[in-house]
Amino acid sequence: MKLQLIAAATLLLLTACSGQSNQQTAASVNLTSLAGNVAITETAPAPEMASYPKRGDSIARTFAEQPPLIPHKADYAINLKTNRCLTCHAPTKAKRMKATSIPTSHLGDLKGDINGKYYSCTQCHTPQASNTQAHVGNLTDKE
Repeated sequence: MKLQLIAAATLLLLTACSGQSNQQTAASVNLTSLAGNVAITETAPAPEMASYPKRGDSIARTFAEQPPLIPHKADYAINLKTNRCLTCHAPTKAKRMKATSIPTSHLGDLKGDINGKYYSCTQCHTPQASNTQAHVGNLTDKE
């Protein structure tokens, strides 16, 4: 019984001295903008929605050997477990989904599995939408 009491007292003593300290208020950090102490006087309007080509219209390539551009929004999940591009563009599903099939050069075997180095489609293929907003200038354009 004495041994249990001593162990409990030691444990209580150790938890009381566990290194916790009184909370102190952190000193404020003074940050300044690269533009100096200038107030923001205007806000930019929200950009217009991107417009993608109509279904069936292909986007012309701008240089030889350019990977085809994606004519739709492409914010699908591509990770180690899933590639959502394959739900429409897999060779077994493309005709039924009326989509372009993955070329045989991207396949790793005869079963239709995609080669690992071509797994991340958006590494080479990028969605193409019309640029509906004006280019943003820089500080030297205002002078």
